[in-house]
Amino acid sequence: MDSADVLVVGAGPTGLALGIDLARRGVDALVVEAGGKLFPGSRGKGIQPRTQEVYDDLGVLDAMRAAGGPYPPTLLWKNGEPVETKPMFDPVPADEGAPYTEPLMVAQWRTQEVLYARLRELGGEVGFGRALTGLEQDTEGVTAGFADGTAVRARYVVAADGGRSTVRRAVGVGMTGESVDPSPFLVADLRVRGLDRDHWHAFVGDDGCGVALCPLAGTDDFQLGARLPEDTRIDLSLEGLRRLVTTYSHLDAADITEVRWASDFRPRAALADRFRAGRVFLAGDAAHVHSPAGGQGLNTSVQDAYNLGWKLAAVLAGRAPEALLDTYEEERRPNAAAMLGLSTGVHHGEVRRGEATVQLALGYRESSLTEETRAHPGPVRAGDRAPDGRNADGVRMFDAFRGPHWTLLTPEPVAGVSSVRAPESYGPGVFLVRPDGYVGWAGETTEGVRTYAARTGA
Repeated sequence: MDSADVLVVGAGPTGLALGIDLARRGVDALVVEAGGKLFPGSRGKGIQPRTQEVYDDLGVLDAMRAAGGPYPPTLLWKNGEPVETKPMFDPVPADEGAPYTEPLMVAQWRTQEVLYARLRELGGEVGFGRALTGLEQDTEGVTAGFADGTAVRARYVVAADGGRSTVRRAVGVGMTGESVDPSPFLVADLRVRGLDRDHWHAFVGDDGCGVALCPLAGTDDFQLGARLPEDTRIDLSLEGLRRLVTTYSHLDAADITEVRWASDFRPRAALADRFRAGRVFLAGDAAHVHSPAGGQGLNTSVQDAYNLGWKLAAVLAGRAPEALLDTYEEERRPNAAAMLGLSTGVHHGEVRRGEATVQLALGYRESSLTEETRAHPGPVRAGDRAPDGRNADGVRMFDAFRGPHWTLLTPEPVAGVSSVRAPESYGPGVFLVRPDGYVGWAGETTEGVRTYAARTGA
């Protein structure tokens, strides 16, 4: 029987990001995937600015940028003629504290290639073709069985195996949700002739149904997205997709030359009743399922992994008590619930893509891990995302934060303590920044920070 400190079930963006974070911390982790290879489709293609910051820390942002590109404006078509061009997102101005404000388009299969390469660079690997069949927990760990007859013994298991999670069902965690739209939707990766790659081409009827063809940055493909009448019979074959595209657009059937991947779905919003069941944690789509309209699902999922990784490492190393792991659900479940509401609002046209969707304002001020001890906090408070910026020594904050460590920001260096001067933009005080880029503790002086560090494994 194989063994690991952490078994990660699922090699999508969530599982791979967690595998990277654990590998760079020296945690013995095993990532397994039921399929024989990485997911082949483009499904989650939007990388929000906050996730770009995460990827910066994980050492993959440059590779992500090389694999993708910016979103083009949307070009609306009527009766075979272009009628209006408009941006997909409201602009969000960049500043020193938020250097990334525009979503990046990276096809999901490219995202996974980049993350997988980084995982292997750090010494990790993915066990493909290992479909989970069951779990048994006890006080010391979890035994996972697989369809190939093998088993793994792990101290903790993380379900990153998608919305139909086998792990979630195995541990008996329910999922509460509702339909977002009664219409069937489909998404597909196509090779298309006759359209420029400078626009996201939308062909929508008066009933709100239609198709959109988006050039996938970094590839030769277009992503087809379609909303169809309720009684439509879905046909994902080349001929079926040709009929669909020619029904709504001016393109000829021969202009659709190849189908590389296709899937249909009905948008829903659902949230797991719990994110933890004993030694098993739920992350990504296994914990929350979004409408794709808001571009929040993949991003929320990667940030689940980013929140959980440092906590597992601290407990496994004996630096923090087991209770630290309870804060994963405490922090991430309310965050996921808020993002579900946001995704649904975007789907129904009630929320604009822009400042609301870039995820830079998310934080954990109400968390039990957050300690704000100052009587008069400045612009940056405990629980907030720690902004970028440069201090008086010219040190960039994101450079100081990069890596698996905590970072102490002080007005002046403290003897015997590894610290960095805080930028003036943070306001007065001392700040202890968590490994996931949030301010965990803030005070007038360093008094009390060691007590906080002892309970969090800093």
